[in-house]
Amino acid sequence: MSLHLGDIAPDFSADTTQGPINFHEWINNSWVLLFSHPADFTPVCTTELGKTALLAGDFAKRGVKAIAISVDDLESHNKWVPDIEEVNSVKVNFPIIADPEKKVALLYDMIHPNASEKATVRSVFIIGPDKKIKLTLTYPASTGRNFTEILRVIDSLQLTANYQVATPADWKNGEDVIITPAVSNEDAVTKFPKGFTTIKPYLRKTPQPNL
Repeated sequence: MSLHLGDIAPDFSADTTQGPINFHEWINNSWVLLFSHPADFTPVCTTELGKTALLAGDFAKRGVKAIAISVDDLESHNKWVPDIEEVNSVKVNFPIIADPEKKVALLYDMIHPNASEKATVRSVFIIGPDKKIKLTLTYPASTGRNFTEILRVIDSLQLTANYQVATPADWKNGEDVIITPAVSNEDAVTKFPKGFTTIKPYLRKTPQPNL
């Protein structure tokens, strides 16, 4: 199954390290980071899940829930969690989905046979409170994710969901943004009281409006 931006994230029920969940009910009205890891007791995954736990405050202030998944069973997850906590000096404070029958992995196209027929690749899904997929990223098993980039993208998604702006290349929270072409100059005066700079007729920058 191929998922696209704007699609409703498929619902499912599964066991996790924090108990059974129904995914859509668990999302509730939050933003969600759903990410897969190839396998328990592997080095890169141990650092990634530890980093996710260390960033709990950053995710919380953005209203984001994190949830991980691999095709390992619940017993394996529960045995592995102490290693994650020891290596990263942190408490794992988010659920890890057990998916030994690969039901969720196949639902989200997390298994790429030419990379591995058995393990999930490093998939990332950012899902909005409307249950729609806002972003997808796929990394190979050999490359750990850049969580600074994941937070940056979440900041951009949340900003652009509420204002008629886009974020330029390498944008970081606090920097100027771009007014979308759909906004006329006349409307921009009202919508962006901090003012704007016209670089080209189609490229106008304004200070970040929610600061």
